[in-house]
Amino acid sequence: MTRDELASRHCAPHSGAIDRLTDAETAVLLAALPGWRIENGQLARSFSFADFDETMAFVNALAWIARREDHHPDLAVGYGRCRIAWSTHDVGGLSMNDFVCAAKIEALIEL
Repeated sequence: MTRDELASRHCAPHSGAIDRLTDAETAVLLAALPGWRIENGQLARSFSFADFDETMAFVNALAWIARREDHHPDLAVGYGRCRIAWSTHDVGGLSMNDFVCAAKIEALIEL
């Protein structure tokens, strides 16, 4: 699956281990998202920006996507930087939703 295919999808309700991605599934999806990595069971990436205003514009756009998809990341925000970490608490790991949202963030960065 490509990044664009992931970004065109929408999050769906998931719960339980049945919706948790396997390591093999995770590896295939991760290949579509260069720059993203698995850290402590989360899909994570850090972004750098020129200044605080640019950082906050990104965070606000990211928040809009998260609200629209009803899937919310862990964020660490500072001057000129933002770290995003996705996971799906209801499945106890990673789900397709994490990769869909990460792909939407990648598409946002290209704008």
